[in-house]
Amino acid sequence: MTASIPSPTSRPISGAEYRESLRRQRPTVYVDGHLIDSVADAPSLQPGINALAVTYDFALDPAKAPLMTATQTMRGVTVNRMLHINESAGDLLNKLEAVRLLCQETGCAQRYLAHDALNAIHQVSARIDDARGGGEHRARFAAYLADVQDRDLALGIAMTDAKGDRSLRPHRQPNPDAYLRIVERRAAGIVISGTKAIVTGAPYVHQFLVMPSRRMSAEDADFAVCCAVPVDAAGVTIVARPAGRPGEKPEHGAPLFSRRYGQSTGVVVFDRVFVPWERVFYAGEWEHSGALTHAYATHHRHSCIAARAGFGDLLIGAGALMCEANGFDPGRKASLREPMVELIKITEGFFACGVAASVYGTADPHSGGFMPEPVFANIGKLLLATQIYDMHRLAHEVSGGLIVALPGPDEDHNPATAATLADVLRANPAVPYDKRIEVARFIEDLTASYQGGWYSVISLHGGGSPAAMKQEIWRHYPVGSKVELVERLLDRGVLHDEQRSIARNRQPGRCCDAGCAAPGTAIMVPLPNAKGD
Repeated sequence: MTASIPSPTSRPISGAEYRESLRRQRPTVYVDGHLIDSVADAPSLQPGINALAVTYDFALDPAKAPLMTATQTMRGVTVNRMLHINESAGDLLNKLEAVRLLCQETGCAQRYLAHDALNAIHQVSARIDDARGGGEHRARFAAYLADVQDRDLALGIAMTDAKGDRSLRPHRQPNPDAYLRIVERRAAGIVISGTKAIVTGAPYVHQFLVMPSRRMSAEDADFAVCCAVPVDAAGVTIVARPAGRPGEKPEHGAPLFSRRYGQSTGVVVFDRVFVPWERVFYAGEWEHSGALTHAYATHHRHSCIAARAGFGDLLIGAGALMCEANGFDPGRKASLREPMVELIKITEGFFACGVAASVYGTADPHSGGFMPEPVFANIGKLLLATQIYDMHRLAHEVSGGLIVALPGPDEDHNPATAATLADVLRANPAVPYDKRIEVARFIEDLTASYQGGWYSVISLHGGGSPAAMKQEIWRHYPVGSKVELVERLLDRGVLHDEQRSIARNRQPGRCCDAGCAAPGTAIMVPLPNAKGD
């Protein structure tokens, strides 16, 4: 069966329309032990819904739309950047800037995971067709992509399996539901069961993209499945935690940021869920599972770089404000200037890797979609993953101990203490007490609270562990070319040999013969509020 591509009807929707669309769904969602009646109206999930709504509203903002939308030339439609298949190095750069802009506003609006998964499935669908002949997989995914883009859907990525005993492959697990798998094949589709863990935004998306979490073997063929499942499909149960820090009283000093923006993560249990063939992108093609996980990881690590750069921007701005509120100018005080510059260096350092991965990105040979250069993408993600704790430390260093030593927020409204605290805890006469403590509590919220711990862990393990990134760097880095360079300088006369274990691919940073764009072609749109020269 070959799916047909819908006619172009794409129209980006607003955040309000996104919220209303959630009310038309009836997923089975538990948060803190309670069954949620309406996801769109659940206070515990509002910060996550708010964050995703920003991805919709920014696309309708005339100043931001050139960055937050893209033209999908295969259909000639304008789509949300988070649902776009990259067609050039410029697309990769624009996606990088778009994700940074979103995360400056929300801390981490993780709709970019949908972009990363769609691009990976696009590549692998073409790869399977090229290996087998024909175009069924390409056509099926193209029809699905058109539907997602036209309806401007939010997608959750159900990739990480529960895994069970980490020393055993999927088919050897004592509990087979530790990995999601095909349990039945029918003429109309497949039936899947199993558990996916750490599904970001699970309660308030429209559909799940189910993907394998590892390279599969022939014995694991039933676990090599990639498909799309509505969030409220029969047999799907979501067990999630609240998004951000909702529910705390604003008048009692609730965190201004994470009560507004945050992300829920959920465990998603699939119990004999039926998926029609038009929503199955592969089922049993185990030999292509490694290609999918590699493509997704590369796209996702590239996106994570931008996301954490946006978070770094928040720390840089808050750190500077805290210095000012404390009565210091970092430009004149070296003990503050040095950690501020270190924070800037870390943030812009890993972001520069994302820029390099974009500029040196190349077209996938099967699909034509553009792929970030994997060495730079993995180095950038490794840097942010291991330096997120340094970013927190530096923000603490420039801010002082007040960020965790302030009296409780209720004291701000205590007639017996409020006036005294406002008088003695002011530092810079030009900065009122309440403005000083707002910044202090903002930094506490981002770095020294539950929410701060969440940012740390997702930075470290989101998109794979540091060990996985190191493996990818070693796999793709051309160590052999460095060896041959030294051998030539030593006049050893050793010839290039593809069979040598240290022979690797081309040098990162060397662009393709055709270049990333034709001479004179603009590859990036202007950033919002950018000043033209």
